[in-house]
Amino acid sequence: MDFRDYYATLGVAKTASEKEIKQAYRRLARKHHPDVNPGDRAAEATFKEVNEAYEVLGTPATRKKYDELGANWRQYEQVPPGAAGPWGGSAGGPGSGYRTMTPEEMEALFGAEGSPFSDFFNTFFGGQTASGGRGRRSSGGRQRRAPEVEYEVPLALEAALGGRVERLTVELPDGGSRAFEVRIPAGITDGTRLKAGDVFLRVRLLPHPRFERTGRDLTTALPVPVTTAVLGGPVDVVTLSGSRLTVKVPAGTQPGQRLRLKGHGLPSPGAPDDRGDLFARLEIRVPTALSAEAQSHYEALRDLESK
Repeated sequence: MDFRDYYATLGVAKTASEKEIKQAYRRLARKHHPDVNPGDRAAEATFKEVNEAYEVLGTPATRKKYDELGANWRQYEQVPPGAAGPWGGSAGGPGSGYRTMTPEEMEALFGAEGSPFSDFFNTFFGGQTASGGRGRRSSGGRQRRAPEVEYEVPLALEAALGGRVERLTVELPDGGSRAFEVRIPAGITDGTRLKAGDVFLRVRLLPHPRFERTGRDLTTALPVPVTTAVLGGPVDVVTLSGSRLTVKVPAGTQPGQRLRLKGHGLPSPGAPDDRGDLFARLEIRVPTALSAEAQSHYEALRDLESK
């Protein structure tokens, strides 16, 4: 197993500032996000690697401990079986070339909230559960991770605007229910896992009656009268947040044509100021009943078009 160079994963130097690390993470997370690359397994794998790297380098204290691990990696890797390693204790069994750290060493290195992701993490944090506690020991005396508990929670699309706390209720297998108070981050996406106490909540964004979601972009229907489509004019578009924006429909607009409202879509995960767009898809509203005066005008228009 090789040492994971998280600096290389984010494409930054080891002397990079916190701001540079955060900027690199946001750029790569946006580029490789599953919503932006649907069905692309390579992008999904890179997205996970980027998140793992930022999990460590994004916090100064954890980054410092990771740097200490990096400086001792070769020494650690070459510890012979039964000998003391750089942090004390003994190495793994014959031919292992490395050993799994004890829970005490793991907590000393990364703290009690270390999160396992890759094999690199599993090797060094195999004695911790997903909630930061310690796993149970198998009959052979080795630590094994306790099983994760996960529930699916439906979430309204408006919650993806983010930056708020919601009380979510999940149905339990025994027929009961359990409520959690969870902070919803801006730009939350379908399938995101949220930590709530000793369990994980997997978000399922519900379909919206007025908005269709494609990644961070939204599309809504915009009914306009025939006269507005022909002659052009201002119309109001209601955004997901409930605000009203006035847009100008060009003369001669065709059914299905879309008007773009830049920056009024969903925010990007980890970058709330970076938002997608809102598209208003025009639907021509044909009157179902006409007054006598309107009837005469439409008849005159028909006669004019037939000449």
